[in-house]
Amino acid sequence: MTDINAPMRYAEPVADQTERDGSISLVVLLAVALAVAAVGLAMVSREMAEPFVLAILAGLAVVGVFCLFAGAVGILYFGQRHARNDLTKAFVDNLPQGALIADATGRVLYANRAYRDLLGLDGEASVLAPDRAFGGNPHLAEPIFRLARAAQQGRRLKEEFRLPPPGEVQDEGGITPRWFRISVQPMPPDPKAGRKGALVVWQVDEITQDRAREETSFAKVQAAIDYLDNAPAGFFIADADGHIDYLNATLSQWLGLDLSEVSNRQIKLTQIMSEDSAALIAGASRGDTQGGTRHFDIDLLKANGTSLPVRLLLRLPRGSELAHVLILNRGPGEVEEAGAGELRFARLFHSSPIAIATVDTTGTVSATNAAFVRMFGAETGDGETSLESFLDPSNHADLRKALESAIAGQVLTEPMDVTLAGPGERSGQLFLSPIEHAEGESDAAIAYVIDATEQRALEMQIAQSQKMQAVGQLAGGIAHDFNNMLTAIIGFSDFLLLNHRPTDPAFQDIMNIKQNANRAAGLVRQLLAFSRQQTLRPQVLQLGDTIPDLSILLGRLLGENIKLTLDQASDLWPVKVDVHQFEQVIINLAVNARDAMPDGGKLSIRTANVSEPQSRELSLSHMPPGEYVMIEVRDTGTGMSEEVKQKIFEPFFSTKEIGRGTGLGLSTVYGIIKQTGGYIFADSEEGDGTAMRVYLPRHVKGAAEIDQEPAKLDHKPEPEKPKDLTGRGTVLLVEDEDAVRSFAARALGTRGYRVLEASTGAEALEVFEEHHGEVDLVVSDVVMPEMDGPTLMKELREQNRDLKIIFISGYAEDAFRRNLDEKEDFMFLQKPFDLKELAATVKAALQD
Repeated sequence: MTDINAPMRYAEPVADQTERDGSISLVVLLAVALAVAAVGLAMVSREMAEPFVLAILAGLAVVGVFCLFAGAVGILYFGQRHARNDLTKAFVDNLPQGALIADATGRVLYANRAYRDLLGLDGEASVLAPDRAFGGNPHLAEPIFRLARAAQQGRRLKEEFRLPPPGEVQDEGGITPRWFRISVQPMPPDPKAGRKGALVVWQVDEITQDRAREETSFAKVQAAIDYLDNAPAGFFIADADGHIDYLNATLSQWLGLDLSEVSNRQIKLTQIMSEDSAALIAGASRGDTQGGTRHFDIDLLKANGTSLPVRLLLRLPRGSELAHVLILNRGPGEVEEAGAGELRFARLFHSSPIAIATVDTTGTVSATNAAFVRMFGAETGDGETSLESFLDPSNHADLRKALESAIAGQVLTEPMDVTLAGPGERSGQLFLSPIEHAEGESDAAIAYVIDATEQRALEMQIAQSQKMQAVGQLAGGIAHDFNNMLTAIIGFSDFLLLNHRPTDPAFQDIMNIKQNANRAAGLVRQLLAFSRQQTLRPQVLQLGDTIPDLSILLGRLLGENIKLTLDQASDLWPVKVDVHQFEQVIINLAVNARDAMPDGGKLSIRTANVSEPQSRELSLSHMPPGEYVMIEVRDTGTGMSEEVKQKIFEPFFSTKEIGRGTGLGLSTVYGIIKQTGGYIFADSEEGDGTAMRVYLPRHVKGAAEIDQEPAKLDHKPEPEKPKDLTGRGTVLLVEDEDAVRSFAARALGTRGYRVLEASTGAEALEVFEEHHGEVDLVVSDVVMPEMDGPTLMKELREQNRDLKIIFISGYAEDAFRRNLDEKEDFMFLQKPFDLKELAATVKAALQD
């Protein structure tokens, strides 16, 4: 019977059925015996020999059948004899760990002496595999089951378990629990060695003493941690990236942190101190301070938002990348080793948001505060780093002059605009102040550095925005004046066409004048789009449906040598845009991309949702964080230089040959996107293609409308234009442009209307009073001297509330509609217009 808890002792013999020595002498002896029997039986009569022959045959048959059954169950083995490896066998026999080899059925083929000793087997006891030897203990059911399952599946597995004493009783005279480590691994077949089936190798090792040593060591470590947690000083361990790996209970209590929460999540230095102080500690951790100790007087941040003045003693053990920081409380009522003045100065020095450093007469930095370390990425007060190394070489000469003035005692009142060294384009302002130093002291000046990178970028953005706004206002003014002139040109061309038949020689010339005037009107509309003064009809769209519909048209525009691909997100958010203007945006961007690929290439249009965190990471100028839908149009063309990229949205700027473009394509795109409340950015490098990215705000149903979005217009459906353009009634025509007023008055007069003319709003009021009750309709310009059209409408409506009014303007309707009362009813006719459009609008207004 197997007794796991029996005392260990050596037992013999060792179980080994892996090799059995055969003997040829037994076979020879059996053959000789059979031959002698055959000779003897041949010398007697048949009657006498027959019983003996039958007996011999019966005996041989019985032996043969027994051998077959013995071979089947594994008692006997048939095969060639293999040479023994006595060295390997001796090595395994003397292993301190127990080793056992079994076949796939669990029959034990070999077990070394250590295995029998670990299990406490005597010489008569049968050897069982570990899964059977330990299987009867209910405490070990799970690990033994896993090991047995692994042995059946041919997998490696290792388990450690505790074998409790009987009844779990342990006292000074009791039995100590034992720990075992058992592993199982397969041994594949080896036909060359005559082993066709797979075997299982078990290893058993008692690790009770190892466990006892581990528990003792753990208890000592726990005692040390308990001591460190309750020490009268704070302590934490941090890496060079600012992650705190350990923080003791004392520091946690000082900061008002829950130690259980701190233990379950990783915290950063910036959560317990300012970013400048964190940069100071991280910089010291990266510096050449291994084995040395440094101290810093800073303020820690408590959970309630208050500060805690402390002194940090930082040490970076040799060979370690983790900084060990001891913290001494310098709060009220605590013992202060340093003087109050020194402590207060150190705290102010490191808590200053301005980078400060002291420099000697050679310009070498001797001491830095936390903000300086944060600005330049590492601690620099090593007495070997020059202040020039932190500035661009173009600023070195000015720095030397300023340093010479400071050494001479002159105060540098004006800051130096400098470019900071390092990755990226950073700019700053440098101040130098002289300091008095006693004999033997090398410090000559104090340098103050302010990072002005964001300020400079903002100034450039504001300047660019103001420039674009000014150009937009100019473009809008030009568009208004051009519309007036084009109205007159188109109108008088219509009069000329009425007096000429198509067969007249001058008819075609007049048509050319009108057609080119209409082309000029198209350019004016693009100017209005850039200046964001066109009328939009926004509606909620799913761009995933709109863009594929454009692909057929884009394919024809791009040609056969440019491949168009669409990559659309499946769950795009809705946006609110004017569908026709949005299509114009995509077409303009695609045409620009086509022109940048004269030899062919690839144009891809990609859409994606941009969440608020993603928009923050983009850090795009002027675009506030939020949820957007991004449309990217990317080509593989020639790309753009930085200089060209700064001007691409300006009207009439073009890199194309003369006659191939107006320079208004991207200006129109810019105006439409801005008027919709979106943003557009260009990403391009020469020779590496261009990517134009449009960001449109996500439309949320029921949410407040976007500030930049034009006011929603309650437009009535346009009435059907009448075929008969003649009519009757009195029309008051108010227009400050003589040519436009002359054309409009003549056009309406020829259609049967009585026309009263006025060149200003004030004159119109006088005419209206003179013909009180006679005026049926007022046709008025919007922008006029003295009194504009909307003001005139208010004055006239006070006298006649039901008076019908048509506004005509070179600006868009939205430009003045949002400033009027929503209940005001009027019609609008966009300049330039022709004779038929004017007559149709007037008749529709009078019939309404």
